[in-house]
Amino acid sequence: MRPAVPSVLVAVALLVVGCTGGAGPSAAPPRPAAPAPTSDGAATPDGTASGASGTASGVTAPGASTSGGGVAGAFNPTDVAWLQVHVAMTERMLPALDLVADGTSDPAWRLLAVRLGTVHRADLARCRRLLADAGAPAANPHEGHDMPGMVTADDLAALRAAAGVPLRRLLARHLRAHLTQVVRLAAAEQRAGNHPATTALAAAIARRSRADLARLDRLDPPTSPAPR
Repeated sequence: MRPAVPSVLVAVALLVVGCTGGAGPSAAPPRPAAPAPTSDGAATPDGTASGASGTASGVTAPGASTSGGGVAGAFNPTDVAWLQVHVAMTERMLPALDLVADGTSDPAWRLLAVRLGTVHRADLARCRRLLADAGAPAANPHEGHDMPGMVTADDLAALRAAAGVPLRRLLARHLRAHLTQVVRLAAAEQRAGNHPATTALAAAIARRSRADLARLDRLDPPTSPAPR
């Protein structure tokens, strides 16, 4: 009889399968993520810890260091895999959002792009801090990989060549694919992740991405399948 595959390894495989061009994990309703504890046991409104590192007490992750007498949070492979994938996807989306300011005069689109750019940069900073807390390598293993929901180099070139309505329509398709994949990956992290601040961040990102998809649908009702 073949030994059972640990569920955490399955979750990691679901998170990184996009590197080979496969489909991401299915969007199942995520379980509620436990709020991240602060130093006094409370939780911050957005679910992230208010302590210096945002880590929870527990087993020290491989490669993680301790400071100030505290113990680093219990990161598992799914936590690290999700953080790395989300960083890679966000780094690809930001240049596309930055094109809106000069590419269209539509105030609703400009407002959406500014809002999304602001929250994406904040999420990127949080993910990088958590990866540092986990002792993960500074270099992202997904650098240069094209995954479902990612803006590719060719996509970005097409966006740069467009303006006005064509730019908005093209960006809407890529943004819809991006947000849909973000929700799927965040759900996988909530199911199989272990570090409270990381699963709480995934929950917050998933909630916000669903709301952003609804806003996008009002600006650009979907009429065709999203890219990839």
